[in-house]
Amino acid sequence: MENNNNQVTGELKSGNKKQVRLFYCMECEELARKVAAHSQLITLQSINWRSFDDGFPNLFINNAHDIRGQHVAFLASFSSPAVIFEQLSVIYNLPRLFVASFTLVLPFFPTGSFERMEEEGDVATAFTMARILSNIPISRGGPTSVVIYDIHALQERFYFGDHVLPLFETGIPLLKQRLHQLSDADKIVVAFPDDGAWKRFHKLLDHFPTVICTKVREGDKRIVQLKEGNPTGCHVVIVDDLVQSGGTLIECQKVLFDNGAAKVSAYVTHGVFPKRSWERFTQKNNRSEKGFAYFWITDSCPQTVKAVENTAPFEVLSLAGSIADALQI
Repeated sequence: MENNNNQVTGELKSGNKKQVRLFYCMECEELARKVAAHSQLITLQSINWRSFDDGFPNLFINNAHDIRGQHVAFLASFSSPAVIFEQLSVIYNLPRLFVASFTLVLPFFPTGSFERMEEEGDVATAFTMARILSNIPISRGGPTSVVIYDIHALQERFYFGDHVLPLFETGIPLLKQRLHQLSDADKIVVAFPDDGAWKRFHKLLDHFPTVICTKVREGDKRIVQLKEGNPTGCHVVIVDDLVQSGGTLIECQKVLFDNGAAKVSAYVTHGVFPKRSWERFTQKNNRSEKGFAYFWITDSCPQTVKAVENTAPFEVLSLAGSIADALQI
């Protein structure tokens, strides 16, 4: 009883802040270290990530006894189907180790863009992933908290069951902070590549003038056009939740320049860039004299961050501070 009283007194003195033990997958080691550097209340923990000869995971959670009664979190990266199973094995195990609470931080929800069924037979894998995460075991402290940044479709929050508590965060405050640091901050206009992006983000960026693009069908092609707003003479920043091949961003950039934009930059929370598609945005491969002035991404996709390091026009805005704050909720 005395130990419990001391623990309660300590929490009151620290303003009810939690001491969090943070585990992480191998891809997220650098991001995990940045998160821990933001708060003395976060202590990194380790897992032995090994494989048997047949390729299946051989995993070991170090110091498992020491996390009993502690607040525990896991920083995940579901960058490919090949790494999801080993991480899920750990995610399903940690809440069962008598921890006080468990939080899963999954910055990028990878199947988020596959949320619709357009014809019978389509598989909405966003719903499948949400169901898998909804079945994470309950810890002693209750349901698991699942922290996700800028999920692709807002309705996906309803895909999760009652056994987890989804917390949807955004990287937009990082972008706003960076925009205010620019020398031409007074000439910033925010552009949305489609109505979906406008619905997602316009309320978070409502103090900036806006431009909205749209896709229209001409024959078998879909082309980007300016729907509303005036980019003339401005530094226009295209904002979206994620980028894959980047085709839409490039078409939107061309339309903005054609309508008088002085500079064009881009921000996406998740720089997925399969098959190294980020290369088409580098100054080396962009044949146009008017390339992107800046291309901001967060570190939600660690493999992309390593690939574009020190490569113009890319800049990485780290989620570390935001994640550290989310772990205290």
